[in-house]
Amino acid sequence: MAMGGMLIVVVVLLGGALLLLLYGVGIFNGLVTLRNRYKNAFAQIDVQLKRRYDLIPNLVETAKGYMQHERETLEAVIGARNQAISANKTAAAQPGNPAAMQGLMGAESALTGAMGRLFAVMEAYPDLKANQNMLSLQEELTSTENKVSFARQAYNDAVTVYNTKREKIPDVFVANIGGFGPAELFEVTVEVEKQAPKVSFS
Repeated sequence: MAMGGMLIVVVVLLGGALLLLLYGVGIFNGLVTLRNRYKNAFAQIDVQLKRRYDLIPNLVETAKGYMQHERETLEAVIGARNQAISANKTAAAQPGNPAAMQGLMGAESALTGAMGRLFAVMEAYPDLKANQNMLSLQEELTSTENKVSFARQAYNDAVTVYNTKREKIPDVFVANIGGFGPAELFEVTVEVEKQAPKVSFS
């Protein structure tokens, strides 16, 4: 083969390799963008969960004045809150990580159950239900629960888009090489968690 012919082959091969590299870089950058999107979406959940965790001690303190005989119920709420705070810190440090998200989902489910039991017990205390501070806390908690729900939906949407892209061919090859693991949804996995805690005192 003539020198000119070999040069053409080398140029074509180098050109093909360059195009392949640029295509791979494009896929990589797309995955980075989608990963950052779901991490940002989780940050919105984090803000709302922290707001809810901050409201719970005030609610328990208000209830304590009326529910001296319900110590176990009140302590269960605080215990579940503390576990949820810990699980949320872990998840916030690595949003989408399957183990961290599973831990958060379990802790949130336990907290929701404990709050549900507290509100059920409160029904027997009409003076507490009429307390202005409790009514205000109830309103804030309901609003925060709604914001958590919206933020969770946005996060799940972002995770679904990311997971779909990373599973497609040829993206999956770049994802595996680049260390883009699957992200975990923040799903409602327990029946009691499918509704925000009932906080109506009407």
